[in-house]
Amino acid sequence: MKKITTLALSLAAISSFGFAKEITIAAVMPVTGPVAAYGQTAYEGVTLANKMRPTLKNGDTIKVVLLDTRGEKVETSNATTRAISQNKAVGIIGELITANTMQVMAIADKSKIPVIAPAATSDKLLDNVKFGSRVCFMDSFQGKAAAEFTAKELGYKTAVIVVDQAQVYSLGLAKTFESEFVKNGGKVLSKLKISSGDKDFKAIVSQIKSKNPDFVYVPTYHPEASLLARQAKQINLNKPMVGSDGVANPTFIELGGDAVNGFIFSDSFDASNPPTELSKKFLDEYEKEKGTRDIAGFTALGADAYFVMVEAMDKCADPSDSVCINDQIHKTKEFSGVSGVISIDEKGNAIRSVVMKEIVGGKPTFKANVNP
Repeated sequence: MKKITTLALSLAAISSFGFAKEITIAAVMPVTGPVAAYGQTAYEGVTLANKMRPTLKNGDTIKVVLLDTRGEKVETSNATTRAISQNKAVGIIGELITANTMQVMAIADKSKIPVIAPAATSDKLLDNVKFGSRVCFMDSFQGKAAAEFTAKELGYKTAVIVVDQAQVYSLGLAKTFESEFVKNGGKVLSKLKISSGDKDFKAIVSQIKSKNPDFVYVPTYHPEASLLARQAKQINLNKPMVGSDGVANPTFIELGGDAVNGFIFSDSFDASNPPTELSKKFLDEYEKEKGTRDIAGFTALGADAYFVMVEAMDKCADPSDSVCINDQIHKTKEFSGVSGVISIDEKGNAIRSVVMKEIVGGKPTFKANVNP
């Protein structure tokens, strides 16, 4: 009788999963090119999250397809179109930088395919789309957190801002930081402009030195920030530098070397302070694979983009219904993700905390949490 019962249960299980299918989520990210470090670290998070949770409640299997954007706008458009038309993705995770993410969302919106941005922080990211959302904070909060931390916690009174005029990300952060720093009693002595791809910052660091600020705010991506720090050190400009999550990856430290010790920046996650049970499980799994618990913030955000997408799919009668998936993503409330507790509003913006870190001895170290 026991054998018969076991056989019946097995047949029932097989029957319930008999119609299980494979559903594709596309990761549209830069894994080669100048900002490859962002895509590589985020994709690590997506793939490990997929390994931890490869199926839906109904038994469907989730397949993750990677499409490389090379960090370029044309390749971003091509990759997004392929994800939808060829790979039949029901949802997209990506891109990493704001300008390219806007491009992904503009294309996906026309096909009603939901996109979750792991790390695009521009306030205007979701202004013109209905099928976009994000798991990272917005620049208005990231810039405010940096301004309050430097003014209130560090007691800095004067700043010079170095802004990348070619990046919406940098322009938005600089604008918010300046306004909030002044509100907190600070004074911005000068705003100096650079452009992505610049290599020679000798004139910029000389101007900073002549202004003699308490610190320098550098809301740029890591290629420019690391070069700026190196060339500042060459002229003995020893003022503290404070940046944003554009430097929150190991490549920034590799490129900057000793010059980036003491660099303070905002981030989404600190591995030494895992905020949720999922954080702890993710850290354990990451350590099994990589032999380290040093996880970049973008890795945690890549994982959270995946987990939020899968949570939404599980709440739909048909988990391949992209319209339903998008609706459920926008209803996410207090999801205990890898990087922290995340809520997503009707527009798609995430409400979550910022972590402030400092590079000490070549390693990012926790300094403070700033909550919304």
